[in-house]
Parts: sequence; structure tokens; C-alpha cells
Amino acid sequence: MNWKSFFARQEVILAIAIIVLSLLIGLSNPAFFSLPNVFRILRSTIVIGIFSMGVLMVLVSGGIDVSFPAIAAFSMYATILIISDTGIDSIPFAFAVSAAVGVGLGLINSVLIAVFRLPTLIVTLGTLSLVRGVLLFYVGSRRIRISEVAPNLSEMTRANLLSVQAPGGGVANLHITFAILVVIVIVVWFILRYTMFGRALYAMGGDREAAKRVGFRVVRTQFVLYALVGLIAGIAGMVHCILSREADPFSIVGIELDVIAAVVLGGASIMGGRGTVIGTLLGVLLITIISSSLLLVGISSEWQRFVIGALIIIGTAIPVLQAKWNQRRLQVVMQEQST
Repeated sequence: MNWKSFFARQEVILAIAIIVLSLLIGLSNPAFFSLPNVFRILRSTIVIGIFSMGVLMVLVSGGIDVSFPAIAAFSMYATILIISDTGIDSIPFAFAVSAAVGVGLGLINSVLIAVFRLPTLIVTLGTLSLVRGVLLFYVGSRRIRISEVAPNLSEMTRANLLSVQAPGGGVANLHITFAILVVIVIVVWFILRYTMFGRALYAMGGDREAAKRVGFRVVRTQFVLYALVGLIAGIAGMVHCILSREADPFSIVGIELDVIAAVVLGGASIMGGRGTVIGTLLGVLLITIISSSLLLVGISSEWQRFVIGALIIIGTAIPVLQAKWNQRRLQVVMQEQST
């Protein structure tokens, strides 16, 4: 094994950073390593982790999507209103409706990006503003508690995947929606690794025109991609609604920065063609630890935005510096061989 290449991998660097950061926080506050806190961190990764799977696929394809929080919020809120009006209080129905609404909104991005070939950032910024504007105009800031309109769905807010007796007393619970994150992670991993659709995403991110020449249907791939991202956002919106126990149209505002930071830190390139599920999950874990543990070490929460912004810059710079370093090494080797 080439140990230099191994330790230069983004995933390994992230894993080391997570271990070092965890040790530093744990030394400052031993409660960090308690089982309830570990489960609390895992709970905090659920929504960001689901979002990150959609963003990973978009970045791999060479695009960028910032509209997913608005799609999630609209899907979540529309679903609760539909349940309230129809009286169909069913968990599968809620997720199906939220996912369908997400697909519908994602198709708007699909048409504008795949058919009209508009820039992905401009389109998704536009739909982000459009959807939030609709919510603000028709809903305002009114919150709806799940228990008031959907008692069965409300029961899911208290359901746990795992309950363990904590050493210091009490019970540590891992929420059942963590299983939804696991399922989505496995599905996205399978898509990227074993399907022609996944190969098309990597090919498009590497070189769109070259992908066309070798036979990948770029327009169809983009069309399906943004609809799929909408579906994932719809599911994430309903998961967030369950975890927060209410439908708040603006509770996910600003989460796009955390998600994009996690995916970029995980090794996905802004230019496309590169990114892994494992790296993305490690990025999500690092962002979550930073966001949820700053207060444990006495750092004001106002510094979270600063830290996450710095991590985006660092995460973007590391692959560029690695590429330059590898290019220089290759040039040195070629010069040595020529002499």
C-alpha cells in the first residue's frame, strides 16, 4: 500500500480531523463522549445527511443546487395542509405526498436546466426565491403543530430506532428517522457506483461534451437528476417536520450553507466529476460536530457561520492544492526520466 497516497485522500484527512476534534472537545468537556450526546449528534446529522445525498449527485454532475431547502419546506408544509384538509392521517401517505410535491418542484429545475440549458446556480437561486416568496405570501410565518392535525404522524415523533440505558442514568434514544437516512445513503451509493445513471453523472461532471460523444444522454440525465433531488428534498422536509414536531415554513432557511460545506469538505468538486458518499458522510459528521459542540467548549454560537464558511474555503482549496502538488510531482518524475 502507498501510505502517502492513502493519507492524502480526502476521506482519510476528514476522518483524522474528526478524531482530533472529538478528542479536543472531549478533553474540554467529557460529556461529549456520553452516549446521549453521541445519539444527539447522530440525530442532528439526519436532515443534513439526507440533503447532502442530493447535493452530492448535483455536484458530481458539474452543477449546483441551492433550492433544496425551499423545496423541502414547501413540500413539508403542503403535506401537512393536505392531511389537515383530507383527514388522511397516515405516515406512508405523508411521505408519499411530500416526495411527490418535491418531485414536482424539482421538475421546474429540470425543465429550465436540462431543456433550456440555463445555468444551474441561477436557476436554483431563482426557484429558491420563488418558492420562498410563495410561502411568505400565502402562509406567512404560521406554524402548524403535527399533534393538532395528524395524531398518527405525531406518534412517529416519539418513535425510536434504538434505546439504550445510559451509564450515568437515563435512556439514550436514536430516532427512527435515522433509518431513513441509512436507506437513502445506500440507494445513492448504489446509484453512483453501479448504475449507468451514476456513470453519466461522473462523465458529465468531467466533460459534458465528451459525455455526449461517448453516448450518455445528458439532457435526460439532468432531467431525472433534478427531479430526484426534489424527491430527496421532499423526504428530508417531512423528516425535519417529524423531528421538530411542527410544520414551520422557514425553519430550514440557511441550511444550504451547512449542506454544501459538508459535501465540499467530503471531497466533491465544485467543478464536477468527483465525490463519494463516504466522504460526504464524513463531511456531514464534521459539520454537525462543529455546529452542535461549540457551546460545549464555551465558544459562542455566533462563530458557527464563520467556522463553516472557513471550512468551505478550506474544503475547496485542498483538492486544488492536491492537484497542483500531484502535477508538480509528475513533472519532476518526467524530468528525471528524460535525464
